[in-house]
Amino acid sequence: MDNTPWLLQMVSALVLISLASASLEVGFYRSTCPSAEAIVKSTVEKAISANPGIAAGIIRMHFHDCFVRGCDGSVLLASTPGNPPAERDNFVNNPSLRGFEVIDEVKTQLEAACPNTVSCADILAFAARDSASKVGGINYDVPSGRRDGRVSIGDEVPQNLPGPGFSADQLIDNFGRKGLSVDEMVTLSGAHSIGVANCGTFSNRLYTFSDTVRQDPSLDPSYAETLKNQCPPPPTVTGTTVSLEPSTPIRLDSKYYEGLINHRGLLTSDQTLFSTQSTKAIVESNAYNGASWAEKFALAMVRMGSIQVLTGYDGEIRKQCSFVN
Repeated sequence: MDNTPWLLQMVSALVLISLASASLEVGFYRSTCPSAEAIVKSTVEKAISANPGIAAGIIRMHFHDCFVRGCDGSVLLASTPGNPPAERDNFVNNPSLRGFEVIDEVKTQLEAACPNTVSCADILAFAARDSASKVGGINYDVPSGRRDGRVSIGDEVPQNLPGPGFSADQLIDNFGRKGLSVDEMVTLSGAHSIGVANCGTFSNRLYTFSDTVRQDPSLDPSYAETLKNQCPPPPTVTGTTVSLEPSTPIRLDSKYYEGLINHRGLLTSDQTLFSTQSTKAIVESNAYNGASWAEKFALAMVRMGSIQVLTGYDGEIRKQCSFVN
């Protein structure tokens, strides 16, 4: 099979990320809005203290933003009359994404302190970093200088985001098209140590795995029974959620990988990382070296945050994150 087209796409994506990284700058607002990052941090930490689940929502929102049209804040745009549904209202994102009100609160404060200065895309990148710090002790500098996109199309979401039933090969291809390596894909998947998933995203593993097997054999039987108690057979599973990683559900850590080794990965796209030879060793390394995983996670978040960013005179600085100017 000729992989030339895919390789060309991969090289192009890597070049774009390298160029984008070069155009972003740590401390971009040091002179124009020196309090920007402090305002984001204090607001995000206050929100997470009141509701720890917000951390997972904001980190996931940043990921969902960057994988569709790049990290341009397009996921924050609301649908408007006469236009197609925006990204946030696509079935993949609604109601799974959380924390829009936190981003809006940050933007309100920043507009009061430094009008027309800090982009919503940068706010989201800062907020994801501060969420990782609050619930995982993972700290890193965020290069900034992103500008906001003006387009948000809901139909583009499932075309770009990986699905809960993806195999490891599909995940490698999906992340590769965004210029991210296999190791970065497995490392970023560790964000699933926090947050929840709807029963409908994994119920097939419990009840209808294949024509001949009802339950996914890669799933630990005792864990499967626990999940069945929380998620009755379809169609009654709609709306019910389960922690992605039950042992430390509000702590961003490497326990996620220990769960995969113990066959307790909730989603097919989780467990496949341990079941597949090309990713198994990375899972084991991350499970047994939590501090190393945290360092890699920070670096991978910076890399992901550089995907197809708008800088310079491209895009705009929105006055409200939910609407274009």
